[in-house]
Amino acid sequence: MGLTASVLAIDAGNSKTDVAVVAAGGDVLGTARGGGFRPPAVGVETAVDALAEAVERAFTAAGVTSAGHVSACLANADLPVEEEQLAAALHARGWGTSVEVRNDTFAILRAGIAEPRGVAVVCGAGINCVGMRPDGRTARFPALGRISGDWGGGWGLAEEAMWWAARAEDGRGGPTDLVRTLPAHFGLDSMYALIEALHLGYIEHDRRHELTPVLFATAEEGDPVARAIVHRLAEEVVAMATVALTRLDLLDEETPVLLGGSILAARHPQLDDRVRELLTARAPKAVPQVVTARPVLGAALLGLDHVQAPTQVHARVRAHYEGE
Repeated sequence: MGLTASVLAIDAGNSKTDVAVVAAGGDVLGTARGGGFRPPAVGVETAVDALAEAVERAFTAAGVTSAGHVSACLANADLPVEEEQLAAALHARGWGTSVEVRNDTFAILRAGIAEPRGVAVVCGAGINCVGMRPDGRTARFPALGRISGDWGGGWGLAEEAMWWAARAEDGRGGPTDLVRTLPAHFGLDSMYALIEALHLGYIEHDRRHELTPVLFATAEEGDPVARAIVHRLAEEVVAMATVALTRLDLLDEETPVLLGGSILAARHPQLDDRVRELLTARAPKAVPQVVTARPVLGAALLGLDHVQAPTQVHARVRAHYEGE
């Protein structure tokens, strides 16, 4: 008798995709990694075609051709209508009998908690926050950038640092060491030179994110403007977490608040300390913790939640990814 796959777990971010095929007993039968998932840039069908390559490799490694349930946590699934559209596209591929699509932030949340109960704030290229309860209730934000009220993330921090430094150099703003540290990162001697290089494409647009670590280093050296930007990010993180806890009626219960994404997982001392200080004041029963587990684990656990797998099955999958 051949192996039976219970869950096909997919965690697809902007830069990479992880896929896992999980048996009913919790064994991870096959895995694969693929490229980024960006339907806004290439269209839904082309984006799903890119997923298909990784899925087929995982199925081949597992020795199966389909799974009972597909649990897909996908970047750019920011609105319910987008989740529905992507779920229909995945269902049409015949990878599983049932399909559930969530925003990829849910994968990070579920990877870090023992049961589907908690809140996660993720700060990487952008910023997002989600929460869930075992009864199925969720809290979320559109997370579409400034048009949906968001501030922060690597791109936003780099832009903010540039703004203050540019104004410091030409006299419209007060002094800040960012006027020196930002251009120096690229071997330049002024903000004017950095602005020119970025505008004319001498420095690739995608390299702007390299300025975010420079911002944190400048803050650690004591620069007031850089420190104020970092403190503002902490305010945003805690505001999102507190709203999510309130919506889920968890503000007065001891609840995990997971901090994920490259910026929060880096545990910059000033940011980390400020987030915890503000959480203590505004959500005293929140239990902050940094999550570093691979998000595909969360996608798999959400799938096992859906099929009502026993606790020991969840533990077996977690042990596979955490090396216990």
